[in-house]
Amino acid sequence: MFYVIIAIFIVLLFLVLANVRLVSQSEAKVIERLGAYASTWGVGIHVKLPFIDRIANTVSLKEKVFDFPPQPVITKDNVTMMIDTVVYFQITDPKLYTYGVERPINALENLSATTLRNIIGELELDQTLTSRDVINTKMRSILDEATDPWGIKVNRVEVKNIEPPAAIREAMEKQMRAERERREQILIAEGHKQAAILEAEGKKQSMILEAEAQKEAAVQKARGEAQAIREVQKATAEGIAMIREAKADEAVIKMRSLEALEKVADGQATKIIIPSDIQNLAGLVTSIKTLAK
Repeated sequence: MFYVIIAIFIVLLFLVLANVRLVSQSEAKVIERLGAYASTWGVGIHVKLPFIDRIANTVSLKEKVFDFPPQPVITKDNVTMMIDTVVYFQITDPKLYTYGVERPINALENLSATTLRNIIGELELDQTLTSRDVINTKMRSILDEATDPWGIKVNRVEVKNIEPPAAIREAMEKQMRAERERREQILIAEGHKQAAILEAEGKKQSMILEAEAQKEAAVQKARGEAQAIREVQKATAEGIAMIREAKADEAVIKMRSLEALEKVADGQATKIIIPSDIQNLAGLVTSIKTLAK
């Protein structure tokens, strides 16, 4: 009897140890009791009832990344292209993830493909190539709302590659090449224009400086001539003043005039107009010279 009790104890201990589970931080376990959902185990040590409880599913709570294969889509202007997407999602409710949908990953892949076709079908080719952010935002919103009953949280959706047909790619390359050539010609023309403007500005500044130099030279010359005239007038005025101070009589003044007239006569002039008073004075001088002989 004693050995029977020990055996029963050992069997019970074995059953308990065999049904002890340790759940890590990054996972959760869905427990069924007699075929019905019982509970969800989180992090820690748990014991299930032998032959009654069973672990229906072990779910990873880490964020998952799935790179779905390229999908053929048709744009609004009837261009077929291949687009592949990357979906970042996380399981937030292990129970809904286990019982919500059959093969959740396949369901998410099909849902992303149909959503992508619907979104691209509303866009033209040029919009598709330049609206990645719009496509990503719309897909994330639609997928996140649709996967809520599955216990899945879609954090981010990225369009990885967009591959237009070969003919479209060739046309785009030609267009880009033509655009680059056009920009090059514009830059060259702008360079010539700036060079011409700078050259014209240089000539303009040179002409302005030259005109200012000529103006300054003319001003200085005029100032010099004016100064010379003032000096001559000043000398003349001083001479007259000296004559007046010496109290020279009219005869002396006329003699000075006659001397000046002689200097004028030394030139090449053929006609000289002599004032009458100087003529009288000349006659007087001649008479004096005759008497002296």
